[in-house]
Amino acid sequence: MASAPQSGLPGGAGGPGSSKEPGLRYPSNGKTIYHRPLNRTKTAELSQASFAYLFSEMVTYAQRQVKDIQELEQKLNLQGHPIGLKLLDLLLYREPPRTQLRPLTIIALLHFIKQNVWQHLFGRQADRLEKSTNPETPEEYMIHDNEPLVNQYISVPREMSQLNCAAFVAGVVEGVCDGADFPARVTAHTVGEGDMWPGKTVFLVKFRPEVLEREAFLPKT
Repeated sequence: MASAPQSGLPGGAGGPGSSKEPGLRYPSNGKTIYHRPLNRTKTAELSQASFAYLFSEMVTYAQRQVKDIQELEQKLNLQGHPIGLKLLDLLLYREPPRTQLRPLTIIALLHFIKQNVWQHLFGRQADRLEKSTNPETPEEYMIHDNEPLVNQYISVPREMSQLNCAAFVAGVVEGVCDGADFPARVTAHTVGEGDMWPGKTVFLVKFRPEVLEREAFLPKT
């Protein structure tokens, strides 16, 4: 019995896709998968309940491996650091080609973190950016967040009242700085302001001496 004729399938032998060369194909608008959000909901936001559960499990996992609060904050910092490294490349890749440049100065980098990084992670900008007024510490800058999202769903025991889980975000910021070739040490400090902002956190960014030396050679704008 003669077999029925087969219709041409895309990519099959003799099909319309056979004449195309193999390899990656880029859409006509120039946007790739890296330009799209991870989910496709109307607001393109991650569920806070999912985030709260995941982050609390991260804190619990880190707590089992340490002995004191300082080690726990260091562990959270280390968890956030690789995220910052990758996040810098992702956000720069999503910029238009004409503005797809890494920050070249400390101020440009800190504004990028305050605006772009915070907007991407938390849906808003950080509340304030400040430079140390102490002439003995010109390498110190501060990023203020009145209500860090990572602390909203964490219940800290009374005996660990000095713990600030925003050390994870400090690690993300440190990763962005290191990835941009502005090596720095970033720590999170609770500076609550009464009943209005009880969980206010200041991220202290302390750049290494070589960063300030390089900055001194740049032309003043």
